[in-house]
Amino acid sequence: MPVVLGIESSCDETAAAVVRDGHEVLSSIVATQHDLHERYSGVVPEIASRAHLERILPVVQDSLQEASIDRTQLDAIAVGHEPGLIGSLLVGVGAAKALALSMDRPLVGVNHVHAHLWSPCLDDEAITFPALGLVASGGHTALYLMRDPVDMSMLGSTIDDAVGEAFDKASTILEAGYPGGPAIESLAAGGDDRALKLPIARLGDSLDFSYSGLKTALLYAVRGRPEGRGRDVIYPRSIEALSDRERSDAAASFQRAAIGALIRNIDRALEAHEVTCLLAGGGVTANTRLRTELTEVCSNHGLPLRLARKTFCVDNAAMIAGLGGALYSRGVQHGMDLAATARVAR
Repeated sequence: MPVVLGIESSCDETAAAVVRDGHEVLSSIVATQHDLHERYSGVVPEIASRAHLERILPVVQDSLQEASIDRTQLDAIAVGHEPGLIGSLLVGVGAAKALALSMDRPLVGVNHVHAHLWSPCLDDEAITFPALGLVASGGHTALYLMRDPVDMSMLGSTIDDAVGEAFDKASTILEAGYPGGPAIESLAAGGDDRALKLPIARLGDSLDFSYSGLKTALLYAVRGRPEGRGRDVIYPRSIEALSDRERSDAAASFQRAAIGALIRNIDRALEAHEVTCLLAGGGVTANTRLRTELTEVCSNHGLPLRLARKTFCVDNAAMIAGLGGALYSRGVQHGMDLAATARVAR
């Protein structure tokens, strides 16, 4: 039953956690940076990196204290080293290397996206494979056929914006607030989700996703088609021209279309592959409507749904420590040459 310290710093969450046996979460500390990036309506990489430098060691110390674990009781140090913002990743990877070296403990590199698919079993029972895995977050939207926790094949991914990024951009268009996911969900409450006819991209027989067209369609529906080019673009109307009800209707219509694209491809994937369950993780899976529709599509296929608890939907280090523990148990270890990688091959 390995006890693993996990470190996560791939974007704008500085996180550390201690997990026993891959499932039992002894602590999970997350320091958010929402207040630092809110004025920009998105994550600024340089600001995120500096904030990680300031917060990484206090977060690690807090995670050990909350877990009532002494450093000598740790079996390994796991760190999310790919993919993500390179400056942010370097902070976490550097901290993990320093801890592993100073404590003479093995270092285990973990893929951040794959770790989201481990999150449904945190503080829960093990998963039966093969499974279909959905990652829906601010930076990633992908479907995987999973033969086990570390052996998986990508069935489809976004060719442009991730679904969480689309929520952020929709929130900017509607001036709903930041971060966009919770803001759009709140604004959409009580709105008519059929008020606007927004598109769901269909990419032939592919299970890939596309959200750039949906974002543009919302912009034009709200502000009209622009005239001019570049800095000289002029929109016929501003967001102030919409009533509160119209903004709510627009948010609800966007949310329906964004989630509809996920559900459509999941339904097609479940028809094409025999699996034991659907796993879903990532920040967007905290959305109430998505959780409801995922439950419905699994019910239609007679399959169980394994959703991450909402506290583990956002970027966190418990999922890093959990998957790291599974890798460590299989003999996976990395040296001090472990690299932070912004992007990984499809």
